[in-house]
Amino acid sequence: MQSQAIKRVVIAGGGTAGWMAAAAIAKLMGKHFEICLVESEDIGTVGVGEATIPPLLTLHKLLGINEAEFMAATQATFKLGIQFENWRDQGQDYIHSFGTTGQDCWAAGFQHFWLKGQQIGLASDYGDYCPELLASKAAKFAHLPNRSLNYAFHFDAGLYAKFLRTMAEKHGATRIEGKIAKVETCEQSGNITALQMTNGERIAGDLFIDCTGFRALLIEQTLHTGFDDWSHWLPCDSAIAVQTRATREPVPYTRSIAHGAGWQWQIPLQHRVGNGLVYCSKYYSDDEAKALLLANVSGELLTEPRLIKFKTGMRRKHWNKNCIALGLASGFLEPLESTSIHLVQRSIVRLLQMFPVNGVSQADVDEFNQQTEHEVLNIRDFIILHYYVTARRDTAFWRHCQSMPIPESLAHRIRLFKETGRVFKVPNELFGENSWTQVMLGQGLLPEHYHPIVDQMSEEELSHFLNQIKVQNQRLVAQLPSHQTFLQSYCPAMSK
Repeated sequence: MQSQAIKRVVIAGGGTAGWMAAAAIAKLMGKHFEICLVESEDIGTVGVGEATIPPLLTLHKLLGINEAEFMAATQATFKLGIQFENWRDQGQDYIHSFGTTGQDCWAAGFQHFWLKGQQIGLASDYGDYCPELLASKAAKFAHLPNRSLNYAFHFDAGLYAKFLRTMAEKHGATRIEGKIAKVETCEQSGNITALQMTNGERIAGDLFIDCTGFRALLIEQTLHTGFDDWSHWLPCDSAIAVQTRATREPVPYTRSIAHGAGWQWQIPLQHRVGNGLVYCSKYYSDDEAKALLLANVSGELLTEPRLIKFKTGMRRKHWNKNCIALGLASGFLEPLESTSIHLVQRSIVRLLQMFPVNGVSQADVDEFNQQTEHEVLNIRDFIILHYYVTARRDTAFWRHCQSMPIPESLAHRIRLFKETGRVFKVPNELFGENSWTQVMLGQGLLPEHYHPIVDQMSEEELSHFLNQIKVQNQRLVAQLPSHQTFLQSYCPAMSK
């Protein structure tokens, strides 16, 4: 397959995904072709992807985004990790933080040294050896040299889309207001040729990017790409979202609070909090879920509670013919580890690396799909891990999660860690060894053995090694200003 040279890129749908794509393509490759984005003011976006992970900083650097300006414009706060409450069991919590914990050696990760230290009474909590985790608990933050404190952001997704729209239009992208009535395709090739608007306008293009959300208007409704349903592993299928006025200073972490049939998120911005309840409709009615959410938020409601229905899974192809799906159009993994915006970013960068300037190549399409699928499957397994490895048996939902069959790829990782304490990062995988270790330990999975190289250290040497890391991190965090103080001096939110 080799189509005609790309002269016009059409992005169907706005929101975070659409404007991320428009800004990146316009800023980095806009001189080569025309870019237009089609969206309707009458069609809302899901817009709950307000928590991010550290790789977003790489995209921002690539786009030349001034961090303080972006944060002020989007009411952003810093994020050092996610606090998981009631996941391991009711009344127990842990933090999955960014960065690294302790110090690895060539043969074994730090968890092996910590494990022996625990067994002989020399080690404290695993998180005491991670600066990001200690800063999270102390509600502190500052930029450190060489970005030695790893961070991401919480922000208003709607304001982020506006911020990126300004950048995209500055670099030549155009926006067309209106609703899509029909998608035209070529009878011979099956490629998309144009979007017909309800007002009669026809928007032709050579490459189309589907950012139409769950509707997947181009990739699925038009090209019938197919969808792999993962609800047998991730049974939650509904969410209710609401925004509330902030009642306290924002903490530098996302809260994920497990309940009887799912979990609640709390994402603190500078002036408000994003709240939501993710749940399985088999166990909660929508009204029950709404009541539970409203009983567990604080502050004045700034929006009406909004119901979102979804199905977890992945499109069988993310690039099909001359159409690339981004965001919800490409599939959905619930926002438990804040991966939605990251997957949009990764697909945009991947597209730029393989951009079909001279026409769509099947080899590029296949490589794009293979890389994307590989990345999504590993994230899927990481999210299933939170539900499966748990001591909770208090409700039918948790009993189902604990007993459900899981992908063999995840079962292998669990066996490997339980029997040997080992974690190996798959090439190009998002979550590294420290993330898997933090979550598996946090969920209550303790390895049966540690690596024998640890025994090369005497108990005195091990005690010194562990204590040195712990004290160094404590001293570092003690010197940091409070998160709120840093926000006020660095990026106070712009008034609306």
